[in-house]
Amino acid sequence: MNLPPLTEQRRRDLVKLVHNRVEEARVAVRNIRRDSIKDLREFEHDKMISEDEREEGEDELQKITDRRITEINAIGERKEKEIMEV
Repeated sequence: MNLPPLTEQRRRDLVKLVHNRVEEARVAVRNIRRDSIKDLREFEHDKMISEDEREEGEDELQKITDRRITEINAIGERKEKEIMEV
C-alpha cells in the first residue's frame, strides 16, 4: 500500500499528539504515586508499619516516579525526532 509522505503541518499535529500522550503518562505515574503514598499513610495509621518505614517507602516511591518520568520523557523525545525526520 502506498502512502503519501507526511506534510509539515501533519508532522506538527502528530508531535502535538505525542506531547499530549506524554503528559497523560506523566499524570498517570503521579496518580499512582499519590495513591501509593496514601496507602502507606493508612498502613502507618493502622500500625502496620512504622513512621520510618513509611518515610523510606515514600522516598523509594519518589525515586521510582522520577525514573519513570525520565523514561517517559526520553521516549517522547525519540518519537518526536522520528516524526520530524523527512
